[in-house]
Amino acid sequence: MALPTMPARSASNLTFLYALGYPIGALAVSAMSPMAVLVFRFGLAGAILSGWALLARVTWPTGRTLAHVLVSGLLTQALQFICLYLALLHGAPAVLGAVVISMNPVVTALLAATFLAEGLTWTRVGALVLGVVAVLAACAGRLFAIGGVDTVVLLLLAALASLAAGGVYQQRFCSGVDFRATAALQNAVALLPVAALALFMPFTVVDPWKAAGAVAAVVLLNATLCMTLYVRAINNYGAAAVAMLFAVIPAVAGLLSWLMLGQRPDIGIAVGLVVGAAACWLNSRSSRSPDRPHTQADPALTASG
Repeated sequence: MALPTMPARSASNLTFLYALGYPIGALAVSAMSPMAVLVFRFGLAGAILSGWALLARVTWPTGRTLAHVLVSGLLTQALQFICLYLALLHGAPAVLGAVVISMNPVVTALLAATFLAEGLTWTRVGALVLGVVAVLAACAGRLFAIGGVDTVVLLLLAALASLAAGGVYQQRFCSGVDFRATAALQNAVALLPVAALALFMPFTVVDPWKAAGAVAAVVLLNATLCMTLYVRAINNYGAAAVAMLFAVIPAVAGLLSWLMLGQRPDIGIAVGLVVGAAACWLNSRSSRSPDRPHTQADPALTASG
């Protein structure tokens, strides 16, 4: 079943808000320990979104559907942001995180081929190869400096895998659930592992005012507004259509990180931006191929609406 094309205004709003999450996340973890930031993020956003869902009198999922929503939350929210914020804490530039995670559409295509029996065309294989090149180029400076793959790179790759898996899982099992209920439940379930980790990790606040401002921005702009739009977009337009926004999110994140944090991207990250955008574009051409089999469970089927 084909889904409608994502409108330009919706795509632009989601792109900007998602890109903004990288520099404000970096600001937050520079002022407060990452698990503390995430406790506030998921706890406050979950309360806000739950209140919205209750006022709107949405139908809450039950039984197996509820379990699927909770699993999608653990992947899309908890695991992604735990790995991303720990990487930022260990010195990952915000734009590096954006470039690595921009491979979301390519990994989504690979997951669809593996778990949903979707065939890989030569065009899509080319996109996968370009995606690997883009990640290696973006990480080249760190790989040479460290002398190999370090914890930061592994954390960013784990964040990428969890985001792609969560998007495919949500479209496959949760598309019929109201986006407000989905967003509220995802934040609520993500709070559990984050709170458990916070108990065993140091709680530090370096700059209280900076922490308060950054956490407020994370909660309101990224966790509440952005992730709600993200959930709704996957429900309405499909995981592949939303994933294609990651072709431009890193460039926007790089510009915002430069303006807000003074982090200028190095040549490797710049190359990664260009090659990554080419990989996403090539993947979108494969998704629009008219001879691909159409099944409702195919998350890449909706890239062209």
